Amino acid sequence: MLILASKSAARNALLAGVGLRFEASPAEIDERAVEAEVLGKGGDAVAVARRLAEAKALTVSATRPEGVVIGADQVLAEADGPRPELAASILHKPVDLREAARQLDRLRGRTHHLHSGVALARNGTVLWSVVETARLTMRDFSPSERDEILALEGEAVLGSVGGYRLEGPSIRLFERVEGDYFTILGLPLLPLLGALRLHAPDVFGK
Repeated sequence: MLILASKSAARNALLAGVGLRFEASPAEIDERAVEAEVLGKGGDAVAVARRLAEAKALTVSATRPEGVVIGADQVLAEADGPRPELAASILHKPVDLREAARQLDRLRGRTHHLHSGVALARNGTVLWSVVETARLTMRDFSPSERDEILALEGEAVLGSVGGYRLEGPSIRLFERVEGDYFTILGLPLLPLLGALRLHAPDVFGK
């Protein structure tokens, strides 16, 4: 049994598109507490992404030990700040469209990193984990452009760190995108498939 420990529509769609049979069972963890613990020990945004993915996989694996659990999470960190490893440089999902606008203004004309972590767990043990990073640069867009995009996107952006969706109208705010598309959507698919072939080949069937 393959289990995805996420309620993300994008991650569910990506995994379904591969043709694998799986069950979605979102993990309930205190993400900010995990982040604070990693940063408090000197970890950076990459370490936060990996630990969040592992924590989600382990949380679901604790109640579904027979399954192979996929945990995934994404951390957005400002790449051109003075100390991008600090919590102050990490952005989270906006609570409303007003906060989404503030986040977009903060990222406007600058470069940021999306760190996407993914992990596999079985029987309460992490089998594998990895973090893939994409580098994104926003245009110096105007407030009216920002407002138009948010009007087109609506509350869909509230489910994405940074307040945008590259698979939607938000792509118009970007100047350059460097990195794997699946990583940007929050699930490094090719490394994950390789890990499944190694650790759980039975999920592919005959």
